[in-house]
Amino acid sequence: MATLRLEIVTPETTAYSEDVDFVTLPGTEGEFGVYPKHVPLLTAIKPGELRVLKDGQETFLAIGEGFAEIRADAVSVLTDMALEPEQIDTAAAEAAVERAAMKEDHTGEQVAAIQASLQKALAQLHVKRRRRS
Repeated sequence: MATLRLEIVTPETTAYSEDVDFVTLPGTEGEFGVYPKHVPLLTAIKPGELRVLKDGQETFLAIGEGFAEIRADAVSVLTDMALEPEQIDTAAAEAAVERAAMKEDHTGEQVAAIQASLQKALAQLHVKRRRRS
């Protein structure tokens, strides 16, 4: 069976680099899946859950915003965050959600930063809770 080379890179490290069977990404226009031999595509991604299928096993990562380049034999993800469930600090993510929920007057720029932080925190909590299931 054909595979894809999945590379997930953050500013700090290469978070993931393996051959996989299938990848699901949180695109800005909705979630989409990538099998080997996918048509070439360059797209923005939003904070959410990235799912990997390899040898019948699913792996989940919480990712931040960034870009994905899809080729017939590879998926390259450039993102500001990529965390596996065991790397997620649940208390810190829950605190970020609480901070975002505080009602105060904010500038447009502050609101955008708060929303980005909230999306990343919610993605982390979703992936961490899925791990417990």
